[in-house]
Amino acid sequence: MTVVSDDPTWWPVIESYSLCSYFLVATCTVVIYDWALSLRKEYELIWGQRWSLVTILYLGVRFLGMSYTVIYMLESLPSVSVTDKVSNILYSALTWITVVVNAMLGIIIITRLHVMYQQSRKILVFLIVIFLVITGSCGVIAAIGSKYTVGQELILSGSHQCSYTYEGISGLLDALAWVCYTVWEVLTLCLAIRIAIQHFRALRRSPTGWTIRDSLTVMIKTHVVYFASFVAVSCFQLGYLSPGIMYSSSVGSDVYAGMLEFVSIAQMFVLGPRLILSVRDFNAKLVTDSDAGIDMPSMIFQEGGRV
Repeated sequence: MTVVSDDPTWWPVIESYSLCSYFLVATCTVVIYDWALSLRKEYELIWGQRWSLVTILYLGVRFLGMSYTVIYMLESLPSVSVTDKVSNILYSALTWITVVVNAMLGIIIITRLHVMYQQSRKILVFLIVIFLVITGSCGVIAAIGSKYTVGQELILSGSHQCSYTYEGISGLLDALAWVCYTVWEVLTLCLAIRIAIQHFRALRRSPTGWTIRDSLTVMIKTHVVYFASFVAVSCFQLGYLSPGIMYSSSVGSDVYAGMLEFVSIAQMFVLGPRLILSVRDFNAKLVTDSDAGIDMPSMIFQEGGRV
């Protein structure tokens, strides 16, 4: 039911929602700006290449990300009226976009690790089993969480706000989802570090003369930055679970929540697509240098498939 009030006691709530909307507008701007910056490379390396599963995953993450940020921003703007029913629909849409995009990112990581481990079937089966368990669990958590979340429109002093009431075990479900994704990210990070160390040791004994710097370039552009961002997001999420922040109405808590949304969205929708784009850019430069007659050794992570 829509709540209409001009009571001054609601002013702190209005200020809190306004501050949150600033962060969401900034986040939407960053996501779209990043897409605009990479549009030329995207055309050359994605649209201009032979289509594959990874191509579809890239486009899915990229455009679902922009849709997510636009929806999130619109429901938070004080000038946009959103009914109770529409609020529930938007919440479900945002929740399931998050689940789908995380699943897409998981498939991208599996593809990369499969390539890095020389297409090992054991590694592939192991990762797929873990991935299906975690993704299925998060899907169930999302379905239950949507059931216990009720949207409500607030019209406070002429300002439209979209409020959500989390009933039952919603807080516990959010924590469980965070644990599931953390387990997955830590597992894939450990596997990436393990194979990287093995390759670095092999390079030291290799007579080809390929430098450590070249292999580090691949790792930094495709894994390190992404996992570092995940660590930052995890730290923010862990801190937000503190009752002193989660249930506080102070400006500091609102800023913290806004920063959490910013880094979470940036990790998924900015750094996520770059897991693919950076690799294809690196491979394209290798091909260009080879065509120019520069002696380039084969890439350390031989790709049986197309990434």
